[in-house]
Amino acid sequence: MMRKQSLKKAAALAISVMCMAGVFTGCGNNKSNTSSGDNANTDAKLTGSITAAGSSALKPLVDDAADLFNEKHPDVNITIDAGGSGEGLKQVAEGTVNIGNSDVEAAEKLDASKASQLVDHKVCVVTMAPIVNKDVTAGGVKNLTKQQLTDIFTGKITNWKEVGGADESIVLITRPESSGTRATFKKYALGGATYGAIGYVALSYLTKDAGVDTVSLDGVAPTLENTYSGKYPVWTYEHMYTKGTPNETTQKFLDYIMSDEYGKKMESLGYGVSSKMQVKEH
Repeated sequence: MMRKQSLKKAAALAISVMCMAGVFTGCGNNKSNTSSGDNANTDAKLTGSITAAGSSALKPLVDDAADLFNEKHPDVNITIDAGGSGEGLKQVAEGTVNIGNSDVEAAEKLDASKASQLVDHKVCVVTMAPIVNKDVTAGGVKNLTKQQLTDIFTGKITNWKEVGGADESIVLITRPESSGTRATFKKYALGGATYGAIGYVALSYLTKDAGVDTVSLDGVAPTLENTYSGKYPVWTYEHMYTKGTPNETTQKFLDYIMSDEYGKKMESLGYGVSSKMQVKEH
């Protein structure tokens, strides 16, 4: 299987990835395909190649699904890159990849004429969590209000002692403008290994010991259970866009990811199953 592995290790990423300053989003889109893909059966000789790029938050799930899909269809070559939601949408709109992975709807990143050509396949729910270096929680900061988080990321609060922590400067770790994770975090959290560091990542990067701690938001911990119930507000649907109707091989891969069979694996990777959401919109 010819697949690019373009992610840092979760621990290192936790600190460089804290390097993203942002917010969270809901979803929506033009054309939408939310089928469960239960017909993801093992076809005898499926061949071809699939290329995907975009959301770093979705990449661990797509990587895992590709591994399992390749066990069923070893003659399919799958290449997956990250690069951010904006880049993935740009590439799929240009036709340079088969799938553009995104944390946000296409209309937020592309002009209307390009977005209208894309078909949206909503594959799962992702929760974004504020993360801090362990010295921050050791200093007493385990919860922040939405206003405090906003003030931290806008530079109004610059020392942890201002929110009940140690006398230590706050180090912001931010993401590039093309990041869908940044857009989600900005919209739903902010209203639109460095000491003292704070950033944010998807829960999928925290299923193992990432060397950082999560922080509750208004007293609610960033967990799948709190996301399903609607108590935790920083989440979004994950989208896998195609330009028009996908070819057979790409469609089979999408069907597999959205199948009941693969849905059982999602939660163990830190992703939410869309059907379990008790709230559908923010």
